[in-house]
Amino acid sequence: MEPTTLGMRVAAGAVTPLVRKLLVRRGPGAGLVDKPVRVGGWLSFRGEKRTLEPGDLARLAEEVVARYAKAAGPHDAPPAEVRREVADALARALGRLGELDMDDVQAVRLGPGALATRVGRPEDLSAEADALFAPLLHTVCLHVLNFFTQNSTFVARTAVEQSAQLERIASTLELLAERVPDRTAGDARFEEEYAAHVARRHSELTIYGLDLHHTREWPLDTAYISLEAEAGGAPLPAERALHGTDRVLLRGAAGSGKTTLLQWLAVTTARQDGERLARLPHLVGRVPFVLPLRRVLRDGQPPTPDRFLHAAGSGLAGEQPDGWAIRVLRAGRGLLLVDGIDEIPETERGATRRWLRELMADFPGNLWLVTSRPSAVESDWLAREGFAELALSPMGRADVAAFVQRWHEAVEAPPELADALLGLVRTTSDLARLASNPLMCGLLCALHRERHGFLPHSRKDLYEAALSMLLERRDVERAIRDDALRLSKDSSVVLLQKLAHWMLRNGRAEMDRADVVAQLERTLPQMAHITAAPEQVYRHLRDRSGLLREPAADRVDFVHRTFQDYLAAKAAVEEGDFPLLLDNADKTQWEDVLRMAVAHARPAERARLLRGLLSGRLRTAPEVSLYRVMVAATCLQEATELDPTVRQKVERHLRGLVPPSNRSIATGMAHIGGRLLLGLLPGPEGLDDETALNVVVTASSIHEDAALPVLARYRHHPSLGVRRQLAWAWHRYATEQYAEEIIRHLAEEDLYFTAPSAEHLRALRDLGGRSRIHIPGGCEPDELAALVPPERLTHLWLAGGLPSGPLTWLEGFPRVRTLVLPERPPEAVQRALPSGLKVKVAYDGTTP
Repeated sequence: MEPTTLGMRVAAGAVTPLVRKLLVRRGPGAGLVDKPVRVGGWLSFRGEKRTLEPGDLARLAEEVVARYAKAAGPHDAPPAEVRREVADALARALGRLGELDMDDVQAVRLGPGALATRVGRPEDLSAEADALFAPLLHTVCLHVLNFFTQNSTFVARTAVEQSAQLERIASTLELLAERVPDRTAGDARFEEEYAAHVARRHSELTIYGLDLHHTREWPLDTAYISLEAEAGGAPLPAERALHGTDRVLLRGAAGSGKTTLLQWLAVTTARQDGERLARLPHLVGRVPFVLPLRRVLRDGQPPTPDRFLHAAGSGLAGEQPDGWAIRVLRAGRGLLLVDGIDEIPETERGATRRWLRELMADFPGNLWLVTSRPSAVESDWLAREGFAELALSPMGRADVAAFVQRWHEAVEAPPELADALLGLVRTTSDLARLASNPLMCGLLCALHRERHGFLPHSRKDLYEAALSMLLERRDVERAIRDDALRLSKDSSVVLLQKLAHWMLRNGRAEMDRADVVAQLERTLPQMAHITAAPEQVYRHLRDRSGLLREPAADRVDFVHRTFQDYLAAKAAVEEGDFPLLLDNADKTQWEDVLRMAVAHARPAERARLLRGLLSGRLRTAPEVSLYRVMVAATCLQEATELDPTVRQKVERHLRGLVPPSNRSIATGMAHIGGRLLLGLLPGPEGLDDETALNVVVTASSIHEDAALPVLARYRHHPSLGVRRQLAWAWHRYATEQYAEEIIRHLAEEDLYFTAPSAEHLRALRDLGGRSRIHIPGGCEPDELAALVPPERLTHLWLAGGLPSGPLTWLEGFPRVRTLVLPERPPEAVQRALPSGLKVKVAYDGTTP
């Protein structure tokens, strides 16, 4: 954790007089030096011309602590014995500062935090003294380094990067001082423990389908793939969703990475890592609260702030100081990560929205990120509460390649196996569609490894193969035996189906353990070959199936909602619950269940379901009618055998939605499936610019080569919005093919060409270069110098910000006159930029 804020707020005023007396300008009158100087050479209590005696340090330290106490006020000032303890420690630290074996340049490169670490802090300090000493020492080091940069032309000339770093640090300190109010020592200690707890708890992901000889946990730092989110068609890195706005509703399909993103944000915020937070300043000084709704809602009642940790099952819940969470929220320091609106019953969503509204009214200034499946709530569900909406994009080709390679590295599989899988994904459209979803991609990796390269091509077959691997082959092939209880795959599936079916009927994403045992008790008498008690069967399913878990005491759920939906659909079809499915077809949490039910059903049953979707009496219109058409069209992907007249009826209804009339429909239609939808998309003839853009958004959301002919029809379109969408979608397709068929033909006027990798920059170079280039992620100066023709480039958009290091690489692009950044750089950086270069700011989700 960073130093406590009370120290940051008053330490600057208290330390400034100390630094003036502590440091001396070298040389009469001139004051500036042009070569490195040992740190001790700057100190006024060392050398032949010293103006302070070592004994004066104690009085200076006492003066600093006294100023600190006065600024803190009578109620928050530390006791006299604590002040004496801190003053003694600070005097000793100042003495050690003069003993450091480094010069001023090396000290500046270290930065204030590392310099304070080199100076050291006494191990025998009390907790109250340590909470005061740390920010004082940190601020002393900050002011010392700032003095060096102002009084040494050598430092200023050779360490522009370090000067900028100091400015960023100072800005960070100002943010912390503004955000973090006075804290008691108890609050400060608990926040450190809580931050470490959050980082541990959320720093791993589960890899589905691994055998028991390998770890099933995947370090988040290794696993995390930076996905994109879309806001009104403009892409931005998903982890920057809260940059520039306090409230975001993030929509994403099942398994698309919503929960993983929340974990990454929680861990990043808890660690307060300076390098990461340089690009995420809105997370500085924040305290994360991860609130999975299916877990924290008890009997439909959401928790109050003092119960956040209890509801989430945190092991530190009982240790938090009284009123701590309320103090954090009152100060506007919270990062509230509310996961899974779609995973709670529809009847409880209204109460949940009121809960959110009341918390935001009572505790303004906090950050809120709420997640949901795409169609779970209306498009304006949280609009009145000031929420911006973002949609999580599927993984592009580069993302899939990175995911597959990291997965295989995590399980220590040979790289040739990853290459073979990527070859299959790139040449098989069904696999490519499945692999664009992180959960499905992980299952494909596991199955490809387990089955020696043989893969299913449909969603239903993929789940069946995964269940086989989890429930049967993992134990049998690894010679794992449980003498007390052995369950076949079929028996396990029947029992798990019963639980999933109960959850479906009751609108639950979790069960009480007692309900689980009760359901097994009702089912086991019909399975005479199983003689074990219900409790023993439950423990076996929990410990051996890999599908059930206990996320909190006496609470049971499936490891992922998609497994629950698959098994519930199978049970519903076997029970003949078709009226139940159709009666709930306009409930969004049933969407994947319906899709899987069509996959499990026999041909006549499929026809019944699809006719019912298109002709059933609806509770609301026209949104539900539109929604049912979309669900029916999506279900066609799973209908391997179907009455042609029913298929034609679905296609006729779908044709009525084309071309999409708005962006919401355009993005939603992408889930319907490639070839069916692509064959219906019109234009560009006869379409206005907005409708043409909607068609391109739909087509470019389908990550299949079959989309290229549709997109190619729009490559000469004059609209900047259409051209921008075509340029941005490049990463979703084969780089060279897309460059030849689309990028080469786009008019360049006012258009930034998006190049997310060196491969894309190389392709642009082969096309002769472009005057405007957009780099959406990190930027490597060496790559730019090697791959971007300098005679063409005039506008450079670095969405990830300037790379660290000297800015001399910009001199290699003398024609660049506009540099677009996500935020205005520090003054030190601006001074180092080439003259005549104009800096523009384009916040995430906007265009310059």
